[in-house]
Amino acid sequence: MSPCSLVRPVSATMIPGRYLAHQEGLPKLPVPPLRQTCERYLAVLEPLVSEQELEHTRKLMAEFLTPGGAGERLQKGLERRAHKMENWLSDWWLQTAYLDFRMPVVVHSSPGVVLPRLEFSDRQGQISETLPVEYLGGNSLCMNQYYQVLCSCRVPGPRRDSVVNHARAKRPPTFITVVHNYQFFVLEVYSSDGSLLTVDQIYMQLEKIWNSSLQTNKEPIGILTSQHRNTWAKAYANLIKDKTNKESVQAIQKSIFTVCLDAPVPRVSDEMYRSRAALQMLHGGGSRWNSGNRWFDKTLQFIIGEDGTCGLSYEHAPAEGPPIVSMVDHVVEYTKKTEMVRTPLVPLPMPQKLRFNITPEIKKDIEKAKQNMNIMVHDLDVRVIVFSHFGKNVPKSHKMSPDAFIQVALQLAYFRMYQRCCSTYESASLRMFRLGRTDTIRSASIDSLNFSRTMDDPSKPVAEKVALLEKAVKAHRAYTDMAIRGEAIDRHLLGLRLQAIEDLVSMPKVFMDTSYAVAMHYNLSTSQVPAKTDCVMCFGPVVPDGYGVCYNPMEEHINFAVSAFNSCSETNAARLAQGLEDALLDMRDLVEQMPRAKL
Repeated sequence: MSPCSLVRPVSATMIPGRYLAHQEGLPKLPVPPLRQTCERYLAVLEPLVSEQELEHTRKLMAEFLTPGGAGERLQKGLERRAHKMENWLSDWWLQTAYLDFRMPVVVHSSPGVVLPRLEFSDRQGQISETLPVEYLGGNSLCMNQYYQVLCSCRVPGPRRDSVVNHARAKRPPTFITVVHNYQFFVLEVYSSDGSLLTVDQIYMQLEKIWNSSLQTNKEPIGILTSQHRNTWAKAYANLIKDKTNKESVQAIQKSIFTVCLDAPVPRVSDEMYRSRAALQMLHGGGSRWNSGNRWFDKTLQFIIGEDGTCGLSYEHAPAEGPPIVSMVDHVVEYTKKTEMVRTPLVPLPMPQKLRFNITPEIKKDIEKAKQNMNIMVHDLDVRVIVFSHFGKNVPKSHKMSPDAFIQVALQLAYFRMYQRCCSTYESASLRMFRLGRTDTIRSASIDSLNFSRTMDDPSKPVAEKVALLEKAVKAHRAYTDMAIRGEAIDRHLLGLRLQAIEDLVSMPKVFMDTSYAVAMHYNLSTSQVPAKTDCVMCFGPVVPDGYGVCYNPMEEHINFAVSAFNSCSETNAARLAQGLEDALLDMRDLVEQMPRAKL
């Protein structure tokens, strides 16, 4: 793609023929065999529930699998759905995982990305680093998510949200929105002749925005988007009754993406800098700082602080982490190039300020949103650590998958803290399939538990510990391969459950069982989001007594973000982060005690 195709690509790079031919060439997501999923589910439960609970679940499963019984009927229904649809799962997943989810998107759903700190500490640096993005393309994976990221936005609804996407409009949007001191502006990034603005021109336009939004007493209208979804849906309906407000909201929704020019926040030590930056990306630091300088429903928000903090926040419904991070890699590479285009001398119009009429009722909604945001801000603890001792290089030198090695270390760290293992979610990409999203890699296995139990037992020989570590790593690798082939259990079980709801039949007992609740309560929600850029993604825990763990393994170091809620006395992000460092070092020392030939 040439650099001067910022948005038109959304219709033009999607050269219909080529894009469609590529998509059509991708296989459809399979429905795994029923018995296979049920057997694998029982194996997943083994390290998580008591023998008594497992025995009970086995009985329920046998009933579910009776010939001609509920399991068979639901499986047939799923297979019919798969035959009719491009992807039997994607619509259901979008609805159940995101649009039906009523908790605030802030902390509970939308991830943040912390980019390397930029070397500036004034507004001149802040606004000149904000560069346009060239569109991405070409890959043998499903590319659909890339087309969902720009010009799109989530819209609150009373019971279920929706996503609007203007990328495929006859005339795709040609502007971004910029927010500074809670004030939103429309910034056209194309000239009247259709050419992209140069960096100098964008800089001049950002400077105009900056200078005309210096007042800091404006109502933070954007903070409304951080509310519980039902509360926000009511406030939204009220907000857009006013014609001016409706037009302003629609401009934000249509824009290619939003750029948030943040106010400076209190300085912290270099050691805490990344953790503080992660919080800025996730929630903006609270109503006193930058939480109102956002539109959290916007799919993509680039965030640039006056102190050099930079990164982004994205609304999760349209896309997963990897396409977002591929785009980040692309943006970071693009910003390193010097522009060879001469800036035309044509004066540019003043970017348009988006107006909002704030009624007493809207003012009340804003105050409530501020209070709730501040409660969330106080409750979230995030620790970003750079594990500098080694990266992918060590596991690879021992012929082990780096991701599996890290996941087993996480299991060991958790076991050391709690003397048990827990239901663990690692996302696996299904993008080998048309419109594929994710499935779950279940990192807690009987093999990882056996290793964790043995690792600190001084009576066990090194060779036995290494053998158990290798077995745990291989088991994780095998589960990962199975998941990316569309043969994992979680989305299949979800499909069977949703099929029962759709068919208006009674819910099979196997889904009403305590074991199922335990299996679905992910105390560890994890994701590997590898990037070329030295960045890290972060997200909140998915259960009140859980952790969110995201990591980017580089060649010689690993970036980790660990989150937990302060309101839970059982969890502690700093302790788990330290435990993870210790586990990785202990596992390295263990494998290095063995002669290489045996590995």
